[in-house]
Amino acid sequence: MKMKRWIAVVAVMFLAAPFFPVRADDEGRVERERIENAGRVMQEILDVPDDIPRGLLDKARCVIVVPSVLKAAFVVGAAYGRGAMVCRTGQHYEGPWGAPSMVALEGGSFGFQIGGEATDFVFLIMDNRGADSLLRSKVKLGGDASVAAGPVGRTASADTDAYMRAEILTYSRARGVFVGISLEGSTLRPDSSANRNLYGRRISAREIVRESKVAAPPAADHLIHRLQTASPSRS
Repeated sequence: MKMKRWIAVVAVMFLAAPFFPVRADDEGRVERERIENAGRVMQEILDVPDDIPRGLLDKARCVIVVPSVLKAAFVVGAAYGRGAMVCRTGQHYEGPWGAPSMVALEGGSFGFQIGGEATDFVFLIMDNRGADSLLRSKVKLGGDASVAAGPVGRTASADTDAYMRAEILTYSRARGVFVGISLEGSTLRPDSSANRNLYGRRISAREIVRESKVAAPPAADHLIHRLQTASPSRS
């Protein structure tokens, strides 16, 4: 009985950790580290030609990187991850990559797929509607936005009907293996509190992404530079 109670306490603490208040001098530190980790994940993935087909990256409006998502080991299906969303600037998402907005990934369906190990997730947002939706509110994958497991490899076609129709393509990486993965039923949403910590003021995801006046924090330099080097313009 004591063991079950201890397990329940640990599980609750794990799930509630993202909501615990932090000291003023710590605000933004966690977000900066998360963006730096996202930059490292993107660097490693883009350095492998057989991961994301470059033609798909060239078509993407935004890229979301959620590093090191870990399922709560004692709660069936419970999982929670936070990451960064970087979009192309310009009215139609056709310009250089801009400042990051923080996002949260939530849901139960992917908890069974990743088991108890840490997994990195990457999302390609393939059209304006999908990008606009993610800047406004929570988006349920497969419900509010069409989603498909992304193809991998240099020879994968970016013009296959399934990929042409999908608003969001999803990938995962665990133990060095990078694959397309179905995340239907999970949700993505703007992380307002993380954006406030990162930018030092209340600011919406739309203001960050769609207003060029918002400067990217130095912690995002590597992530933005790697995306800009790999795909400077949208095809």
